Amino acid sequence: MDGFLLDRGFQVLLTAYPEAQQVLDYGALDLQPFEPGALVRCGGKFQRLVDPWRRPQHLLATAFSSVGTLGDKLRIAGLRRRVGRLTLEELYEQPEQTTAERLRDEGFSTRIIERFFRPFLGGVFLDRDLETSSRLFAFVFRMFASGDAVLPSQGMGAIAQQLAERLPPGTVCTNSAVARLEERGVRLTDGRQLSGRAIVVATESPTAARLVGEAQPPAGRSVTCLYFAAERPPVDEPILVLNGEGLGVVNNLCVPSRVAPAYAPPGAALVSATVLGSPAIADHPLESSVRQELQEWFGNQVKTWRHLRTYHIPFALPVQTPPALSPVAKSPRRQDGPWLCGDYLDTASIQGAMVSGRRAADDVLRRL
Repeated sequence: MDGFLLDRGFQVLLTAYPEAQQVLDYGALDLQPFEPGALVRCGGKFQRLVDPWRRPQHLLATAFSSVGTLGDKLRIAGLRRRVGRLTLEELYEQPEQTTAERLRDEGFSTRIIERFFRPFLGGVFLDRDLETSSRLFAFVFRMFASGDAVLPSQGMGAIAQQLAERLPPGTVCTNSAVARLEERGVRLTDGRQLSGRAIVVATESPTAARLVGEAQPPAGRSVTCLYFAAERPPVDEPILVLNGEGLGVVNNLCVPSRVAPAYAPPGAALVSATVLGSPAIADHPLESSVRQELQEWFGNQVKTWRHLRTYHIPFALPVQTPPALSPVAKSPRRQDGPWLCGDYLDTASIQGAMVSGRRAADDVLRRL
């Protein structure tokens, strides 16, 4: 749009995802990393909290940051060490509780939970209350600690494009909505019928529930993303900015063009602001609220930003509160019905979506 590359909402790929490592060609995606950490807005200024193992030059800034106590930083190190020793299977076998309960049990102070974990994990889970399963927390913590958060140089859509390019020409039909499933195929909304030996429903869970006739679709979490064009970036590094003050509507912000330059045309910057949920106000007053809030963060330069687009994503992630991940891996088939795959059948992540797809494919091959 106007030379800017807009992902459908703020997204990242974690390079440590095991399934992504197997399936994707990272080199061809030309992955561009974020700084391993965040700038946390609290007390009217920005505090740096980064991974000292990968950024030792910021060790002192992180240690003395007011985001948390020194004991909190040591507890993060201890948690990193413990989850790094375990396999994913062992992580998934740990007792399931909410993430908030797990953080308290780990001994973290209220300060670091409120200032860092709520906005950071809130942006990952779209759940600032941290009611999400502790098994998903342990998995995500392990992935962030053992790899990079990245953007493909040509946007997140390059991941799907790479997968599609490996298929025979003409395999993928876009803009072809499915009206209903039939005994040996699907009926499209334009009346066409497609047949096959197996049907795999690879959609978000509400659509899957409708197609297979489940009365109660699983709950989901929504998110709203606002994109702005700026003459210069509000932060000069590829780092996530978190709202650690607990006030206002913005949960997190980043400048994707500082991570991957192709997200903006030359001489411009792309700013992404994330608002959790679906605000009950119209787009224009929401944009005004976001702009006013960010003006307090970055000054009058925000007045010159041009609003590009607002994305409302009503079902961005499945709700995964306990006992949703007991077990983590769900069956890809409902009795004798079609096969299902999606992140709601595993961890709410790109890893969960991909490994669920592999599970469904393996079962199709075995049964056929």
